[in-house]
Amino acid sequence: WVTRRLMGKVGIPLVTTNRINMPEVAERILAEGHADMVSMARPFLADAEILSKARQGKVHAINTCIACNQACLDHTFKQIPATCLVNPRACRETELVIRPASAKKKIAVVGAGPAGLACATTAAERGHEVHLYEASDRIGGQFNMAKRIPGKEEFNETLRYFDHRLRETGVHLHLDTFATAEMLRAGGFDEVVLATGVKPRTPDIPGIDHPKVLSYIDVLWHDKPVGQKVAIIGAGGIGFDVAEFLTHGQRHPSLDVQAFAEEWGVDLSYRHRGGLTEPHPEPSPREVWLMQRSPGKPGKRLGKTTGWIHRLSLRHKNVHMMGGVKYLRIDDDGLLIEHQGEQK
Repeated sequence: WVTRRLMGKVGIPLVTTNRINMPEVAERILAEGHADMVSMARPFLADAEILSKARQGKVHAINTCIACNQACLDHTFKQIPATCLVNPRACRETELVIRPASAKKKIAVVGAGPAGLACATTAAERGHEVHLYEASDRIGGQFNMAKRIPGKEEFNETLRYFDHRLRETGVHLHLDTFATAEMLRAGGFDEVVLATGVKPRTPDIPGIDHPKVLSYIDVLWHDKPVGQKVAIIGAGGIGFDVAEFLTHGQRHPSLDVQAFAEEWGVDLSYRHRGGLTEPHPEPSPREVWLMQRSPGKPGKRLGKTTGWIHRLSLRHKNVHMMGGVKYLRIDDDGLLIEHQGEQK
């Protein structure tokens, strides 16, 4: 947007950057005359072979940067070596060396979430016979919930990448298959890898089994109906994600340029100084309270480079964020809490 306005107005080449994470995006920017060059950084951590794959017409094989910042920029600000959430070999290529196996084994991997997918495809790449078991009807595990969060839609690109990797490496994929000990024993496997992920922790609150109570899995996976007034217990990364999901309607700013500009006060007409104007976010369809037991500001432990965005986004939606909350009980009237010495 900025370089497009400057094209032809200055006498030096213009370089544009940020969220240019796939070759076709870069190509479109150049073809439409929005810049003379493009700059890409994080995409090379996600996949060092991004350009060679593009040159060979293997775009489907690119491991796409999902802009999580968790292992690159967040690590940098902590002064620890950078790497990549979707490519743990980034910056460790001489330590995590993938070599052909000296002896072929028959391996079972249980769970087709990100860890199971990475394990299965790497083992198969090394020459092992790998069987990947998944109880649900799709690969991806909790990434299938994460990709529904506004701003995290690109998590689906990781699943697209692993879908290709499974076929490329010859992994035997068994969907809708709940692996049992008897099945694994009968399969004659040399090794079994458990990558079944985690289960949500159920807090010890009287009335936690009330019909009003839903887990994040109920909301994001099973699409259980959610009311107009919602209390979210827990203000970590999942709590913030659920709040984002519940406070956005069908129009996701991350997928709609005009909606993004309105939500963040970007003046695409450039009539206001600096291209900035008052934000006008779409009102939340619900009233949401985001709570945590620990004192202090909710979201304090989120990533350094993205946490402030999540907090500001929820403030735009008038989410009530509360720390130092004591949960007393859940009943027909809702959630009774104690906050700052007062019961609510």
